[in-house]
Amino acid sequence: MEQVLQLSYALDTFYFLMSGALVMWMAAGFAMLEAGMVRAKNTTEILAKNVGLFAIACIMYMLVGYNIMYPGEAVSSFFPGISFLLGADNDVASVIAGGDDAPYYSGMSDFFFQVVFVATAMSVVSGAVAERMKLMSFFAFAIVFTAFIYPMQGYWKWGGGFLDELGFLDFAGSGIVHMAGAAAALAGVILLGARKGKYGPNGESRAIPGANLPLATLGTFILWLGWFGFNGGSELKISNVDEANAVAAIFVNTLLAAAGGVIGALIMSKIKFGKADLTMMLNGALAGLVAITAEPLTPSPLAATFIGLAGGVIVVLAILIIDKTFKIDDPVGAISVHGVVGIFGLIAVTFTNSDASLIAQLTGIAVIFAWVFVTSLILWAIIKAVMGIRITEEQEYEGADQSECGMEAYPEFKK
Repeated sequence: MEQVLQLSYALDTFYFLMSGALVMWMAAGFAMLEAGMVRAKNTTEILAKNVGLFAIACIMYMLVGYNIMYPGEAVSSFFPGISFLLGADNDVASVIAGGDDAPYYSGMSDFFFQVVFVATAMSVVSGAVAERMKLMSFFAFAIVFTAFIYPMQGYWKWGGGFLDELGFLDFAGSGIVHMAGAAAALAGVILLGARKGKYGPNGESRAIPGANLPLATLGTFILWLGWFGFNGGSELKISNVDEANAVAAIFVNTLLAAAGGVIGALIMSKIKFGKADLTMMLNGALAGLVAITAEPLTPSPLAATFIGLAGGVIVVLAILIIDKTFKIDDPVGAISVHGVVGIFGLIAVTFTNSDASLIAQLTGIAVIFAWVFVTSLILWAIIKAVMGIRITEEQEYEGADQSECGMEAYPEFKK
């Protein structure tokens, strides 16, 4: 029995680590997607953002964020308390003790899996504020977001806080990760303003094409692959038949939701533009993934496909409305993909999970969005007052690569 328990512990720990590695690979996906969707003169800066935010997320979550989100003893269901650094890992005796409280995977593997989710949420912000934000101001925001803002709302559900007690369901983070990132991005974009030339004198929206659509497409496929770790790893276990079957179902539903999202966005772009818009199809794939993330286990494969398809339709409409009606400049469509579709995904849980309550889901949506948006708006405002958040008009014209990084991504192509 002892050997069985140790083998099960090793298998679940290994699965956690490999799932986390897949989610880390999503950082490359975000970097490539965003680099492809911005203009060539801003490519180096957007890559520096993605590398820097990942490093900041890892360190700040280790220092304080993880212990806020998963406290040993919480002060209350609203406030977890604060402690610092990671504790010791499990020993053999605790593993073979048996019972419901016996650990079945390494605590360090749990940290590794959770920290890459924090970086994912911060990556959502990166694309929305692209091409006009100061790099160091972005990093200053990332420090507080990954150490405090994200972990607090994560504790309310995944750490056993009041949203969990209420019955709010979010399997892998349509709200806790994706909508939270979008709320932070929206707050930043509101204070930052649109890129120069994005809107005409009469308010008309002008397209600003990205420099490298092959790179953006590669980034989308990398994200699609990494999402199997994102959703599949959130099952937290694979060492018995039922759990292995559940993981397989999650993989299939994740795959098909993304496929449905592509088709939904393709159909809608054909209706709206008369063309097969590649950027909309890429965002459709991501929208399908975001939509299924809140509940990838209970839907049938067909239901998952339709949830993804609906996400693909919604994201096209959301991008157009946010851009043309609200005049919010989001170069990569991050607020629509992760925010609007994240909300849809949380509501869609009620379609297939009999344990879900619409009231609980709406409450969770309102609480997470309000917390992240308000705290982020305050933080962005402080950073703006202290060090500024926007590069100068001249720097924006020349490109953030030179002003923020002192180098260009494609120097041989400069005229």
